[in-house]
Amino acid sequence: MAESFRDPQRGGSLIVAWQIKGKTVLIVGGGAVAASRVFNALDADAHVTVVAPELCAELQYRSSSAQIVWKDRKFVDTDLEQVDMVLTAINDVQESRRIAGLCKQQRIPVNAADINDLCNFWFMSTHRDHSVQVAVSTNSKAPRLANRIRRQIASALPRGTGLAVEQIGRLRKRIREADPKPENSKRRMTWLTQLCDYWPIEQLAKLDADNIDTLLDAYVQNHDPQSVKIAQESTTSLSSSGMPSPVMQTRAADAHLPEPVDGKKGSLVLVGAGVGDPELLTVRAYKELKQADIVLADKLIPEPVLDIIDCEIYTARKFPGAASEAQDDLYRRGLEELAKGRRVVRLKQGDPFVYGRGGEEILFFRKHGYEPDVVPGLTSAINGPGLCGIPVTHRGVADQVLVLSGANRNGDLPMVPPFMATRTLVILMAVKRLERIMELLRQQGFPADLPVAIVERAGCADQRTVRGTLSTIGGIVERVGHNAPGLIVAGHAVNILSDAAIQDRYLDPSTLGLHSTE
Repeated sequence: MAESFRDPQRGGSLIVAWQIKGKTVLIVGGGAVAASRVFNALDADAHVTVVAPELCAELQYRSSSAQIVWKDRKFVDTDLEQVDMVLTAINDVQESRRIAGLCKQQRIPVNAADINDLCNFWFMSTHRDHSVQVAVSTNSKAPRLANRIRRQIASALPRGTGLAVEQIGRLRKRIREADPKPENSKRRMTWLTQLCDYWPIEQLAKLDADNIDTLLDAYVQNHDPQSVKIAQESTTSLSSSGMPSPVMQTRAADAHLPEPVDGKKGSLVLVGAGVGDPELLTVRAYKELKQADIVLADKLIPEPVLDIIDCEIYTARKFPGAASEAQDDLYRRGLEELAKGRRVVRLKQGDPFVYGRGGEEILFFRKHGYEPDVVPGLTSAINGPGLCGIPVTHRGVADQVLVLSGANRNGDLPMVPPFMATRTLVILMAVKRLERIMELLRQQGFPADLPVAIVERAGCADQRTVRGTLSTIGGIVERVGHNAPGLIVAGHAVNILSDAAIQDRYLDPSTLGLHSTE
C-alpha cells in the first residue's frame, strides 16, 4: 500500500524566524523606513550600525542612548566588513543596486526597501505580544493589505495569548529540568501538547508560580493534564470575545435559588447549534436564537453561529478539572434568568442528545419547575463525515453505524465491540487519544489496512479531513498536527468516494495526498 503526498503550491516564500541575536546588521539610510528597520533589528537583539549623513528624530534618540552605532557619512564599500546582514533604505535606486550587488558577491543577505528584485528576503507585517510573533506576507503583492490582515488576526487572538506562552515556557523549562532524559522527550512533548490543546488560553495566562508547581507535580506523577485542578480566584472574567467567562466556580447550582419575579416564569429552549455552519442551523433554531432574551452557550459554539445572535450571550468555559463547576454555573444563570420571566435559549453544539448532556439538563430544569422545549441540531457524528465526503452508510459497503465517545465520564476508553466489516465506527472526542484508540481497535480484530479518517472542525470554514489506515493514521496526524475539535471515522465507507473530484471538493488543500491509497 503506497502513500501519496501533497504537492507544493509554489510561488511562496520560505517563512522562518531568523535568529540574529548578537549579529551585526548594517542599515544604510537615516529616515523613517530606516528607523523601522532599526527597531526590528533591535527587537531581535542584533548589534545595529547605521550609515547616513543625517538621522531622523527617532534614530537620533537611539544614537544618543547608545542603542546603535552611527557613522555620520555616506556608505563606503568597506562598511560591509564583518557584517551579517544589510538593509538599505535610501532614495538612490542606483546606489541601492550597487550595494546589493556587493552584498551578493560577498554572500551577505540584503534587503533593499521598495526594490523587490534586489532582496534576498522581505519584511512582513508583524504583531508582537511577549514571545508571540505573528507575521503576514503577501509576497510583495499587497503590503498595505498585509497590515490589514495582520490587524484582523491580532484582534482575533484570545486575551492573554502572550502571557500564556510565557507561562508555558516557564513550565516547559521546569519539566525539562525535572526530567532531562533524552528518551523521555516524546513524553514531555505529548504531555505539554495535551495541556496546550485542552486548557483555554485565558486560563494559561493566569498561571502563577504555585500553579506551575502543581502542573509540574502532575507531570512527574504522570497525571492527565485534563484532570489537574489548580487554585484560582472564583471570579467572573471576560474572555477574548468579551463574553463572561467564569473561572473555577465552586457554587452549587441549587444554592440560593431565585424566586420568580411577580410570579412570572420564563421559558427555556434547548437548541442544537449543529456542526458549525450557521447556514446549517434548522429554521426553528434560527428563530429561537433571534427571539431569545439571553443565550447560554457552550464553549465550542463557533463564532459564525454566535454572530447571528442579537441578545446577551453568556458562556461558561469548561476549564480543566472543573467541568461540573461550569455546568453548575450555567444552571445557576439559567434559573436566575428564568425567574425574571425571560426567554432563555440553552445553545449546545451539535445535537443536545448526542453526547451533549441534554437529557441531564432537561431533568435538572424539570426538577425546578421548568419544562424545556427541544430543538434538535445536526450531529457531527453523522453529518461531520458527510460534509467531508464520507457517507457513514453505503449499500454493499456499510449497513450500520456505531457512535462512541472517547471521553467517558471517568476518563475510561470506550467499549469497542469486535470488528464487523459492514460497520462504520465513529468516535467523538477521541483524537487526543488516537494511538490508544487505534490499539484498542487492533485488540478487537480491526485490520491494519482499514481506512481511517480524522474529521476536524466539520462545517466550519477551516474544516479538514486527514485520511490514512489503522496502522498509518497515527503517524500522519503526528506529522500534520490536529485542529480540534475532531472525530475519528473507521470503516470501509471512509474511502468509498475518495476519487480526485471528491478530494478537491472536500479536503483542505494543505492535506491533499495525506490519505493512503491502495
